[in-house]
Amino acid sequence: MASTSLPRALSGIQPTSASFHLGNYIGALRQWVALQETHEVFYFLADLHSLTLEPPLPADLTYRSRSAAAQLIAAGVNPERSAIFLQSHVGGHTQLSWVLECLTGYGEAQRMTQFKDKMARGAAVSLGLLTYPTLQAADILIYQANHVPVGEDQRQHVELTRNLAQRFNARYGETFVVPDVYITKEAAKILDLQDPSAKMSKSLPEAGTLNLLDDPSALAKKIKRAVTDTETEIRYDPATKPGVSNLLAILAAVTDRSVPALEAEFSGQGYGALKNAVADAVVAFAEPFNSRVAELMADPAEIDRILARGAEQAQPVAAATVTDVYERVGFVPPLGRR
Repeated sequence: MASTSLPRALSGIQPTSASFHLGNYIGALRQWVALQETHEVFYFLADLHSLTLEPPLPADLTYRSRSAAAQLIAAGVNPERSAIFLQSHVGGHTQLSWVLECLTGYGEAQRMTQFKDKMARGAAVSLGLLTYPTLQAADILIYQANHVPVGEDQRQHVELTRNLAQRFNARYGETFVVPDVYITKEAAKILDLQDPSAKMSKSLPEAGTLNLLDDPSALAKKIKRAVTDTETEIRYDPATKPGVSNLLAILAAVTDRSVPALEAEFSGQGYGALKNAVADAVVAFAEPFNSRVAELMADPAEIDRILARGAEQAQPVAAATVTDVYERVGFVPPLGRR
């Protein structure tokens, strides 16, 4: 991956479980793949962020980190065109985070929606959970990214990032690119199969989540048990028919067809026919994905080499930003850098 004059994009995903779910792929990873064609891209696995709630066992975090890298590649992220790396492999993330924490108001951090939501659910509150959005801001600003592809639920965190960049620039001089949120309008938000009022998430019960590495029979069973409604009409209407609309969105995404075309195709048919079609399409997508991940995971040393190469690409960009920031705030540089 050579440096280019293309705009730069940066995004990350947490290795919080062994498998990404379908919502991750449709809502984020497809956009990551597409951005490779138009941007210089840095994609990192947010292993530092994975400690903010209940830290996984060390062996589990190691496995999940490699599995996440394998899944990015299986989804179409090309390590020859994108820097894929572990957040913990580039020390500048935490170095910059401290400076930004000192610019972040306590009330500002408390107002973050995800922090408030986790508090309301009774999550164990660590200092890391409170400062997580500031580390996320450092993740973005350290690469001077122009665009940050995120889901709508992360918009507030990117707005905090923009505020901190502007605050630092105003105090110390122009230093950071102020990034723009990059949300693809056509990217459907995939909902939980058992609770279609909520986005598909690892934090919800397993029955409503389509893990991409699930056994095909498990995927089909979850889809066929998806909550719909008491009507029979197959119509896309998220307000009144969220369950049916979610199934149509899933089918449209994995088959590259439009929702109106699917509505016409299933007109007059029952929900059973729709669920069967969704199950068949999701399994047809997941099986080759699963096989590719298994192939990659059979050679963990190669995954580690890919991650090391990505970190080597990211490191000089991150280091240059940290050096500039530290000089601007007045830290005395080490003798070797004077």
